[in-house]
Amino acid sequence: MKEQIQRIKDELREALSSFDNLDLRELKLVEVEANLRKLRDLKIRFTGKKSPISEAKRQIGALPAEQRASFGKLIQETESEILNSIEHLERELASYALDLKTRVESLDVTIPGFRPESGSLHPITLLRQRIEDIFVSMGYAVEDDREIENDYYNFDALNIPEGHPAREAEDTFYTTNGLALRSQTSTVQIRAMERRGVPIRIIAPGKVYRNDTPDPTHIPMFHQVEGLCVDRGITMAHLKGTVAEWLRRLFGKGTKIRMRPSYFPFTEPSAEFDFSCFKCSGTGVFEGEKCRPCKGTGWIELGGCGMVHPNVLRNCGVDPQVFSGFAFGFGLERMCAMLYSIDDIRLMYENDVRFLKQFR
Repeated sequence: MKEQIQRIKDELREALSSFDNLDLRELKLVEVEANLRKLRDLKIRFTGKKSPISEAKRQIGALPAEQRASFGKLIQETESEILNSIEHLERELASYALDLKTRVESLDVTIPGFRPESGSLHPITLLRQRIEDIFVSMGYAVEDDREIENDYYNFDALNIPEGHPAREAEDTFYTTNGLALRSQTSTVQIRAMERRGVPIRIIAPGKVYRNDTPDPTHIPMFHQVEGLCVDRGITMAHLKGTVAEWLRRLFGKGTKIRMRPSYFPFTEPSAEFDFSCFKCSGTGVFEGEKCRPCKGTGWIELGGCGMVHPNVLRNCGVDPQVFSGFAFGFGLERMCAMLYSIDDIRLMYENDVRFLKQFR
């Protein structure tokens, strides 16, 4: 029996030998916690229910009466020696672990704090919200819808027949199953007329996609805001008045607009609309030099407009003999570039905080 007790002591001594040359100053917190777990495992291994000590205790009853007392005392002394050896190391490691945690988690309240930087809305979002507020105050509703469309809503319903250049893969992004990313938010207007009927007054802001090569004035994904008004007796005069009022509220009371003949398959007649430069007040000169936003002309081209084509109304179940309407659309990126004198619209999508924080 004494030989059995000696083997237990030898095994413990060998198991604890790895802790002899342990330099706590070189250990990280995770390493200290790993050694603490190792010590707990050793305690279970040598003093637990299935340990050699427990097995030796169970053998006491089989010994002659005169040997039981001495052997029981030997087992108790051995068990105490094992627990003392392990618990001494445990206390040392636990104390060092607590010291490390205190240093890592301590907070010096005398150190000046850091004010967290607050974020801000993107310039495109800021402009879109301003425009939405203006049109809502004029009685328009804001509509949104899907960005992936079929041929009918993206082309046919807008009076863009098969074979039209706008349907070419060089101009439009197509998916593998024949759908297309919408190339204008006019698709929202078609669905809104089908769903809500007429009379109707809505604006449709959102992302659109064109197969363009990125450059300072073009990008494959950009934002549009299109407007639609359909009712009895709507004329070009209503269109001009609406656009003029919107631009006056956005850029100031002195803003003027002009309309130039143009062509769009979904409007007839069609026009491009310009507004007087907000920088030089339409003079073409700013601080003695040629005005940069309008390039010295005094006018800034903003977008297209026109009276809704009768074919588009018919496609939405609206009788063009009874109802008429106007539509307009423009790009937000170019307007942002003009408002803030940005040379390259790609800067708006580079996520450079130094650029974006200017618009807080």
